[in-house]
Amino acid sequence: MSATLNFIGHITTPYRTLEDCPNNTQFDGPLCQLNLNTEYQDELAGLCEGQDILILYWLGKPEQTSIAPKLTADTAEFGTFALRTPDRPNPIGTATLPIEKIETGRITVRGLDCLNSTPLLDIKPAIYLETLRL
Repeated sequence: MSATLNFIGHITTPYRTLEDCPNNTQFDGPLCQLNLNTEYQDELAGLCEGQDILILYWLGKPEQTSIAPKLTADTAEFGTFALRTPDRPNPIGTATLPIEKIETGRITVRGLDCLNSTPLLDIKPAIYLETLRL
């Protein structure tokens, strides 16, 4: 089975190396921008400042589609799926953050945990279980 991903833009962060990059999102972290490709810019309609969004981004190199099946050592305390490591079968990063600002083709959020120019996969409104139970 194979699949094709379409990057919808890229993410601007202050992080240039993995050593600079935090291990998780930081709600008080630096401002970061989700920059959409021209053909997707109108798709931000309906989102608003202060709204929580789910951000999906590609943590691997653009040509990377998979890595070796065995990801953790037999003696590891946590498996890959219990961690936010980029070393996974599909190196997809996620973050749920509030929108700080919306401009034409750009959303500003605070505290992403990815390198500058990371490919952006998707943006969705965040839905919380408490909301669904009401």
